[in-house]
Amino acid sequence: MNTRILAGVAVVAVVAGLGGTIWKIMADRSADPFAQCRAGQVAGGDIGGPFTLVDHDGRTVTDRDVITGPTLVYFGYTFCPDVCPLDNQRNVEAADILEEMGIGVTPVFITVDPARDTPEVMKSYVDNMDPRMIGLSGTEEQIRAAAQAYKTFYKIADPSEEFYLVEHMTFTYLMTPQHGFMDFFRREMEPEEMARRVACYVEAS
Repeated sequence: MNTRILAGVAVVAVVAGLGGTIWKIMADRSADPFAQCRAGQVAGGDIGGPFTLVDHDGRTVTDRDVITGPTLVYFGYTFCPDVCPLDNQRNVEAADILEEMGIGVTPVFITVDPARDTPEVMKSYVDNMDPRMIGLSGTEEQIRAAAQAYKTFYKIADPSEEFYLVEHMTFTYLMTPQHGFMDFFRREMEPEEMARRVACYVEAS
């Protein structure tokens, strides 16, 4: 078989493979009832999962107790000087907009600093932030397990410092009891856009 024929066979194989890939992507998207709600290619998957933590009233709770409807889950800590309060406030504002639309959404704040963020500290924080918010703490092992389930990262910058900071990711996760992980939102997203996207998922459910 000469070089020209081999090249032609190779081209046909590449085109066929590409066509199959495109067909699979389109088939996956057509089978996704939430495709119109997504800003990118992220789809529901193995983000999130079972956890056991302690809520701001000192009760041991699981994910089933907390995620009872559309839920915005955020990992941070109360001593965070700027990012966490702004992100949590954004999530509360999105929940306010959704409430006006007749959609109930629960903001959830999971600490990545359980040594300082006791249930009592979390209660004071969420009471000042929003009465709908659920604050969750726990042991270091419980927090680590929850963070791993959500594939989020955190690290104490300098444990020797008295007022240490904690490096952490700043995604907010949309979870529902029926479908689990739906999508995540970056901190740059405005509350109006977040509310619009959440409403799209709720209406498509």
